[in-house]
This record gives sequence, structure tokens and C-alpha cells, in this order.
Amino acid sequence: MNNFTTNVIKETSKGLQPIMIDDELMSNREIFLTEQVNTETSTLLLKKLMYLDRENPGEPITLYITSPGGDVTSGLAVYDYIKLMESPVHTVCIGLAASMGAILFLAGEKRKMLPNTKVMIHDPSFANAAGISGKPLEMKEKLDQLMKVRETLASIIAERTGMTMRQVYAKTKNDTYLTAEQALELNVATEILK
Repeated sequence: MNNFTTNVIKETSKGLQPIMIDDELMSNREIFLTEQVNTETSTLLLKKLMYLDRENPGEPITLYITSPGGDVTSGLAVYDYIKLMESPVHTVCIGLAASMGAILFLAGEKRKMLPNTKVMIHDPSFANAAGISGKPLEMKEKLDQLMKVRETLASIIAERTGMTMRQVYAKTKNDTYLTAEQALELNVATEILK
């Protein structure tokens, strides 16, 4: 997952010590999602969220997101857990929060964007054409499941933004890229950091 490790030097009772920057950020209740959402990244994210929520319940946690999206099931596990936490989670878009990355961005109690970042929302899709191959009834069942996922994701967008389901479906039928200003207008974001 990590291609390299960055350390910072911090003065401790043992003198100057190298400390992994991720550990330093965790001590400030800051965590990152900078990859595709999958079982591995969502499990790591859940562990960090659980640890911080138990360590100091009720204290805000900042989740920085730049992600191309990914697995819906893994992403919804993180989304659902964030909604159950005692600690409020504030999300910050630091690049492009796309697809499931956008849904996780919407999980934040406060949703902030840097001025030149974007959020992309769209309907879910099958990962590849092989996912819908097979007999007609099997294909119909898979399409019915996909439509249920579409409804779940649209419901989350509607709930978090105040848009109607009709408005959400109009925005998600194609890839819709929102600048920070557009995201703010649609209540996808609550603030632009300047």
C-alpha cells in the first residue's frame, strides 16, 4: 500500500527520535484515504477510526480523501461505521473524491474542499462485462441487485445534500464532476478552505 515511509524528527524524553509521519498525524486525529476503496484499504481505515473513536470518544477526527472510488460493499462498511461513531468525522477533499470516494466524503459531519479539488458522483456499474454474462434470469438478477445499490447510493447523496432523489438521479446518470464551488452550491461540501 505505501510505496515509501516518511519520518519526522521529534524531541522526546529519549532525545531526538524519528517518528513515522502517519503516527504523528494519527496523534492529531488525522487520517487519509488516498487509494482505491477495497477490502484492504477499508479495513485499515476502519481500524484507525475505531482506535481514534475509542481513544478519545467525542473528539473530532479529520479524514482526508483523494480516491478514485472502488468497491461499494467495502465503502459502505466505512460509511456506516462513521455514522455510528461517537466522534464526529470531518472530511476534507484533497484531490478528487470520485464514486465511492465521494460517498465517503459525504459521510463527514463537516465536508471541506480545497479550492481546486473535485468530487465526482455517478451511478454504480459492473466492474467488467463478465459480471453480466450468463443466462437471462441470472443477468436480470444481477441488474436488479445493481439497481438496489443505485438506490442506496442515491439515498445517501439525497440525505446528505438535501437534493431530491429525482435531482440525484439526474446528476448521477452520467459522471458528474463538481468543482468546489459547485459542490458547495449543491450541499455536497459545507466549506471551501482558503
